[in-house]
Amino acid sequence: MFLPHLSPDEIPELPSGPRYNIAPTQLIATVVQKDAARDRQLALARWGLLPSWAEDFAIGARMINARSETADSKPSFKNSFLSRRCLIPADGYYEWAKTNVGKQPYLIEPSDGSVAAMAGLWSVNKKLAGADEPPIVSCTILTTLSNQTTSEIHDRMPVFLDSDQYERWLSPEFRDVDVLKSMLRPAADDKLKTTPVSARVGNVWNDDSGCVAPVTLTNQQSLF
Repeated sequence: MFLPHLSPDEIPELPSGPRYNIAPTQLIATVVQKDAARDRQLALARWGLLPSWAEDFAIGARMINARSETADSKPSFKNSFLSRRCLIPADGYYEWAKTNVGKQPYLIEPSDGSVAAMAGLWSVNKKLAGADEPPIVSCTILTTLSNQTTSEIHDRMPVFLDSDQYERWLSPEFRDVDVLKSMLRPAADDKLKTTPVSARVGNVWNDDSGCVAPVTLTNQQSLF
């Protein structure tokens, strides 16, 4: 089960219906664990990490991803890497590939149709919240080198965690950096599949099932 030990009192009101095209700075679902009790909580977070010291929203737009190789040492990410790690559930993600006739978007998703758990970090920022508003919770997605399946599209990919890694990854008490970093590997080549989709995913206002519909490529558009 993807979300064991989910606390029913900590489930936020989620947008109705599925999302097909989520853009940076929008709210996304994350799974967090705030203490040693192992209760996992579903929380909405702004995509684009805003460190606690950030005083400008523009910082978050540059921090939608964090390189797994250096996240434990970069000032923007190192505190979150130690004790504020999260899972980001997703059916897939889009990536754009360069072709002879421009860029072509691809949907990259689990080959078995399951919901994937991306490794992420989260943070709380009080400085950018209004005087009477709650702190802003934000997150970033950790990336690693692409596997063979996705390397023709992009040289980086999100880190996908297996279910037996969830407990250590989510636990704020677990701080063995070497073990944590050992989890941040490319997914096995057979775990993902790629499908060319319409360029309409480039417009965030397009958020419907047509975004994930396969398209037929011309020879010039094809990578393979």
